[in-house]
Amino acid sequence: MTKSFMLGLSVWACSTLAVAQPRWTETDAGSFRVVTNPGGQTLGYSAESGVKLLTVAGLAFKDLNRNGVLDPYEDWRLPVEQRAKDLASKLTVEEIAGLMLYSSHQSIPARAGGYFAGTYGGKPFKEGETDPTALTDQQQKFLQTDHLRHVLITSVQTPEVAARWNNRMQAFCERVGKGIPANNSSDPRHGTVARAEYNAAAGGRISMWPSSLGLAATFDPALVEKFGQIAANEYRALGITTALSPQVDIATEPRWGRFEGTFGESPRLSAAMAQAYCNGFQTSLGPKLVAGGWGFGSVNAMVKHWPGGGAGEAGRDAHYANGKYAVYPGNNFDQHLIPFTQGAFKLNGKTGMASAVMPYYTISWNQDKKNGENIANNYNRYLITDLLRQKYGYDGVVCTDWNVTGDHKVMDSFIDGKSWGVEKLSLAERHYKVLMAGVDQFGGNNDAKPILEAYQLGVKQHGESFMRTRMEQSAVRLLRNIFRVGLFENPYLNADESSRIVGKPAYMQAGYEAQLKSIVMLKNKAKALPLAPTKTVYVPKRYIAASRNFLGIETPSSTDYPVNMELVKKYFKVTDNPAEADVALVFIENPKTGIGYDVEDLKKGGNGYLPISLQYGPYTATDARATSLAGGDPLESFTNRSYKDKSVTARNMTDAQLVSETRQKMNGKPVIVSVAVSNPMVFSEIEGDASAILVSFGVQDQALLDIMSGKVQPSGLLPMQMPASMSVVEKQAEDVPFDMPCHRDSEGNAYDFGFGLNWKGVIKDARATMYKK
Repeated sequence: MTKSFMLGLSVWACSTLAVAQPRWTETDAGSFRVVTNPGGQTLGYSAESGVKLLTVAGLAFKDLNRNGVLDPYEDWRLPVEQRAKDLASKLTVEEIAGLMLYSSHQSIPARAGGYFAGTYGGKPFKEGETDPTALTDQQQKFLQTDHLRHVLITSVQTPEVAARWNNRMQAFCERVGKGIPANNSSDPRHGTVARAEYNAAAGGRISMWPSSLGLAATFDPALVEKFGQIAANEYRALGITTALSPQVDIATEPRWGRFEGTFGESPRLSAAMAQAYCNGFQTSLGPKLVAGGWGFGSVNAMVKHWPGGGAGEAGRDAHYANGKYAVYPGNNFDQHLIPFTQGAFKLNGKTGMASAVMPYYTISWNQDKKNGENIANNYNRYLITDLLRQKYGYDGVVCTDWNVTGDHKVMDSFIDGKSWGVEKLSLAERHYKVLMAGVDQFGGNNDAKPILEAYQLGVKQHGESFMRTRMEQSAVRLLRNIFRVGLFENPYLNADESSRIVGKPAYMQAGYEAQLKSIVMLKNKAKALPLAPTKTVYVPKRYIAASRNFLGIETPSSTDYPVNMELVKKYFKVTDNPAEADVALVFIENPKTGIGYDVEDLKKGGNGYLPISLQYGPYTATDARATSLAGGDPLESFTNRSYKDKSVTARNMTDAQLVSETRQKMNGKPVIVSVAVSNPMVFSEIEGDASAILVSFGVQDQALLDIMSGKVQPSGLLPMQMPASMSVVEKQAEDVPFDMPCHRDSEGNAYDFGFGLNWKGVIKDARATMYKK
């Protein structure tokens, strides 16, 4: 059903009456209505929300606050800044506090129990009975009572379910308060399903790309910008308008647990990739463009983690209290800012800069040059206001990492509160300190109460006018990002269209091609690769030790084929008998030794701190510091976090054994080793047993097989160094890139930054030299 609205009658010079063309039309789209303004913005609204349309100069506008007047914030003809300031001035303190909230992780539908749980009418989700597109009780509360408008989405059942859930949530937001729509977000969600088969004509659940480290291995910013454009299209089809990415920390500490999420250790490469990534996500093209590069195709990029989290002492990560300190023994703090200041904050696209920034959990040890405070970055006024805001002129949203204001209770839990350096402050005092540091938003907080209590603390210290101004300042920044992506005009989705967009064949193909370009060949002795399809291959089964994920969920040990054997059979002949094989294909992962902390060491009288090793076999840290550079925690009675002379063994040391045993079984025949890499590693334990080595960064099995079979030539380059030994790892500076002697293999090649082989030999193009220094 379509309604047309006319301007009236016009009298032509020839005295003939003619009816002017309708200026706007309205169409029923099922759960919402679409209003078309020719030459203007397309609107979407819920017929059930109570929102009415206003007609001004023949154009339609949504009366979001239901006052019968076209307020500036409702007028899509006005600049974003003017609209944001108008709405911010109209909000109550309670509503601004709601804008400052960023929800805890929301699964669609909510899980019945655990970290992502929720209820529907007081009951857990039950397949076949509960509508997966419904809002949970918890979501309805934080949207209405706490005025929350920024929602973090984790898993979704299907694109159609995500779209319909989005429409229900947006209709809910539209009918309460001033009609502010929800700005949904996501952590990176384009990883691969390793065993999934790629078919160029088939679609998927979502396009699959290599990890950020894999994207870096292509050394191709244009590819990363293309990824951003495709990912943004898929995000928008899921109702997601903010990406909690890219992670641009330069990974100067090779043991860091979040190394895989970075673009490697080069500041210049990371800056180029950050720039391309943000351009791709934020820039609207064609009919989706509204103004300044922004529009209905845009996704806000929240770049992280200011001022860089890649220098954690000894590789420990600040999700845990044992890893709260970033250290700078090389006095190289400023270089960690380059991916931000020369990348994400200096886009060559029209959007100018990443619209949001997330500081990291770490205490940047002794880097506060004004107040001398060793407190977490999210709380540090020098780092946020003096440096980020004033020196570098950043006026976008600053959002804390998740749960930074929570209570700290244990040393080794991923989900523990992370109020590093301010543990003794009350919850309200922590929120107040974050606000006064210049931060706009609190990640993982669904409750407005502590923000309102922080506001009252500010009123007592500075007065009502000062605090109101401070709150409005953040509100304007937050609202800008909602206006820019067109949510105030039309936050609704066509579920059928969403299903067609997310994971469509062209997107799957682009992701798969990126996977192929990300694979690095390190060794190819006697041209062991590529393999002819007539070859008979032996693939040994791999043992995986029992493990526990970051939420404490245990996975039992297993022994199985490490790849999709049905796929392998499509490329080569397969045998379980090494004597019958022409070549062996061994699939392993880089060494894994944990988080550098173990309560069992405490029980034995130690301090709890252990080495993080990049080798498989037993490692004793004889070259570690005798005294740590940083330390101190309310739960500890000491400050020295040294692990000198302690030992650790990788939980997957059997991977190295598998390579050695396979070489023995093959009796001189080629052994091809494929290593799935998330961190640098010491290759000396396995390199001598391998005829050829491929390293991959989150790719499908099929991509590796395409390389091995010669269907595609390897072209990736190492985005980081591979150290010669753990001794050189202990002696390198956590904050300095390119400072390790690298492993040199039997062919005389050093596994240094920018190294890679193709079928002809060492790749010698401009990519590596462009980003080395």
